[in-house]
Amino acid sequence: MLRKPIIGVPADRRIVEPHPFHMVGEKYLQALIDGAAALPFVIPVLAEHLDMHEVIREIDGLFLTGSPSNVEPHHYAGEPSEPGTWHDPHRDAMTLPLARKAIDIGMPLLAVCRGFQELNVVLGGTLHQKVHEVPGYHRHNEDPDQPLDVQYGPSHDINLVEGGLLNRLSGETSVRVNSLHSQGVARLAKGVSVEAVADDGLIEAFTVDSASGFTLAVQWHPEWQAASNDFSMAIFKAFGDACRAYAAGQRQV
Repeated sequence: MLRKPIIGVPADRRIVEPHPFHMVGEKYLQALIDGAAALPFVIPVLAEHLDMHEVIREIDGLFLTGSPSNVEPHHYAGEPSEPGTWHDPHRDAMTLPLARKAIDIGMPLLAVCRGFQELNVVLGGTLHQKVHEVPGYHRHNEDPDQPLDVQYGPSHDINLVEGGLLNRLSGETSVRVNSLHSQGVARLAKGVSVEAVADDGLIEAFTVDSASGFTLAVQWHPEWQAASNDFSMAIFKAFGDACRAYAAGQRQV
């Protein structure tokens, strides 16, 4: 029996008074277990103390999760954030170079929400910091006063590009997804192919043209109750299959 692929999941760095902790939401780990049939491996975001090459040699895939924090705008020459904006520079310092390395060596990569935004920035794109304040877009962030099932419930349609990866995985041209983000694509990076667009025109998914391995970024949260969602399971299964294939092949690190 082949071993399960090991998928690296960079953590968020949070202060739980008075100490810093490195955390990953359970829903992301569970989706990798249920959907990708993989072994999640949490990566502490201690870029100054870890060798990126050593980290990436130990994993068969990279999963960039969502997070309440925003990518710091200096990474994409954006305007300074408003006071009180939640940032995680330790995560930025780990995920941005790791994502670049994964693409360069053909390691499978799945990016969700903040991860989607990180990947766009890595490839040279820019972000809106508050999509809901940009004319023409509807509200994409959640109502925190609602229960979790409502916050993470389906909220808008996305149109899948015909012949694209998501179209092939789902067999559909339109699906309804959840939406829990303030940041979003302002300028899409060059060298990517759009996979899905929201009903207001906001880009919701893309693949990387130059990547030799599975590389998919989605703006919504397919990890939420993934086991009960056929579309989400198809995404995680494809990612897991790609990681298994990568683990069985020649690593270029």
